Amino acid sequence: MTNPLLSQWDTPFELPPFVQIKDEDFAPAFDVAIGEARANFAVIAKNPDAPTFANTIKAMELAEEALGRVLSVFYNLAGADSTPMREELQRDFSPKLAAFSSEISMNEALFARVETLWNTRDDLGLTGEQARVLMLSHRGFVRAGAQLRGGARERLKEVLERLAVLGTEFSQNLLVDEREWFMELGKDDLEGLPDFVLDAARAAGQEKDVDGPVVTLSRSLITPFLQFSARRDLREKAYGAFVARGANGGETDNRGLAAETLALRKERAKLLGYVSFAAFKLETEMAKTPEAVRGLLMDVWEPAKAAANADAEILAKMMHKDGINGDLEAWDWRYYSEKRRLIEHDLDEAELKPYLQLDRMIEAAFDCATRLFDLEFSPLDVPLYHEDARAWEVTRDGKHMAVFIGDYFARGSKRSGAWCSAMRSQRKLDGDVRPIVVNVCNFAKGDPALLSFDDARTLFHEFGHALHQMLSDVTYESISGTSVPRDFVELPSQLYEHWLEVPEVLQKFATHAETGEPMPADMLKRLLAAGTYDMGFSTVEYVASALVDLEFHHGAAPSDPMAKQAEVLETLGMPHAIRMRHATPQFAHVFSGDGYSSAYYSYMWSEVMDADAFQAFEEAGGAFDPEMASRLETHILSAGGSKDPEELYKAFRGRMPGVQALLKGRGLV
Repeated sequence: MTNPLLSQWDTPFELPPFVQIKDEDFAPAFDVAIGEARANFAVIAKNPDAPTFANTIKAMELAEEALGRVLSVFYNLAGADSTPMREELQRDFSPKLAAFSSEISMNEALFARVETLWNTRDDLGLTGEQARVLMLSHRGFVRAGAQLRGGARERLKEVLERLAVLGTEFSQNLLVDEREWFMELGKDDLEGLPDFVLDAARAAGQEKDVDGPVVTLSRSLITPFLQFSARRDLREKAYGAFVARGANGGETDNRGLAAETLALRKERAKLLGYVSFAAFKLETEMAKTPEAVRGLLMDVWEPAKAAANADAEILAKMMHKDGINGDLEAWDWRYYSEKRRLIEHDLDEAELKPYLQLDRMIEAAFDCATRLFDLEFSPLDVPLYHEDARAWEVTRDGKHMAVFIGDYFARGSKRSGAWCSAMRSQRKLDGDVRPIVVNVCNFAKGDPALLSFDDARTLFHEFGHALHQMLSDVTYESISGTSVPRDFVELPSQLYEHWLEVPEVLQKFATHAETGEPMPADMLKRLLAAGTYDMGFSTVEYVASALVDLEFHHGAAPSDPMAKQAEVLETLGMPHAIRMRHATPQFAHVFSGDGYSSAYYSYMWSEVMDADAFQAFEEAGGAFDPEMASRLETHILSAGGSKDPEELYKAFRGRMPGVQALLKGRGLV
């Protein structure tokens, strides 16, 4: 029987044939596809003709097409719907892919062709896009070790293969800890919990085969539990389990993996001639240097810490009034902050949540995209990889633009967090290939599913990433969509969050789950007025994580990352009742791969721009100003990585922004 991963996909929009694909198909498909890619690169390297852009760079762009198809399906499934076999395949694939990547990057004949093109680039008559692709290709070879020789070259290969193994193990350990822990709630354990939390806890219990409600380590469940549970002992127990993920001892403990990862990254940087891994990593980002990153983070840290400390005093007094002596602890913050929000803003999450139905928030995200970019969304009845996933065709003026897949509910087989990926990226090199884009979230199930305002913001955030993919309009896949520097990639996603807070959007789509009535004007006003509520807390937990990440990778690699983490936090004066958003053993952004290593700051770097960019809309004709929407699409969303991001932003806005818009937007000035 033909392997469905290797055959032509005679499916609507050439979607992967999910119903035909079995886990057993991935390994043989991988072997065939990687062999085909290896042969394609060998043909390019051995080509007797003089190197040209077409026979070298363009050919390399197409060399891994089959491998890309297999891996895009596999890694989407492995992240969103893991199985024991998929986890085993991840462990098998990761070192093989790292070895293959090194084999290509360190192919002397291949690099010689790229080097020749680079050295004669001014005489090649390249388009701007081609020049960018050539630069990125040459830089990628150099940074991957193409200029190394002898023992240094072989050692770098070993380091990269080991790092790939460590990243996979880190992710899988975290998934196991998150999947296996849960706390059953008896009838005496439910005090303070509103119906929507109980409904989510009962649904989680069903998934765990428990007859009754449970608390799991999914953020979508544990966060509201910490907000509402009047049982301080249970809050402490649940919070303790949450922060212990990856640090429970035994086979799933991530602390040793983190230490080895940091040591190997330092060695990698040294082999390539950099003083630190942070210096190596940031060279290609907008920030450029660790000093620039630290400068931004510290500009935000001090006002955020001051706000958080002031808030902590208020919350501690509330706790003491309840007869609880001692310090405000991390498992108390959300509980008393929720009480304070009710007092100061008259906002009750239990009252608010019925107005934030998942389906209506999806409609809101789509409607904003329609008004801004003329996109239309039509539901598709097609087989997908899980019953929770659903799909839409995206069109503009009758033309097919993309397939969008939304997978919104938490489950034990899904890694935590939220993300956007592409099962197929846009390109025009060999025909007009349109993307298949996936948004994955971890919301609590319900009938109907109800979101917190933070959940709704997450939905808009990930859809902003999706728009970056769907509106991409470049020739080469290597610069398509979100293929941009890490500290620029969050601009479209964080910018799109602003449309959730546009009053007319909520007036239309925030409708009550039972009555269908729109959110009352007074509640809407109170919700938006509370937009910066508790911003000291959220800013401190984020910036602390970003600064620890930076210090891990700038300077000597710590032999004990937990001790280094404690040292950094003590130096910063971390407020007692706030923890890092992602402590080291759970810091998947940093340790599951290189993506956000030394770059967790990038959300804030992008936020400087997104605050300024939305201000541009407000200064023009408002949130849906057509000229600004056109500029945003032309210079950012459709451009992918075709130009330097600073050039793209300046083309959109006319200048680069300062930090003041961010501080103002967070209510920290």
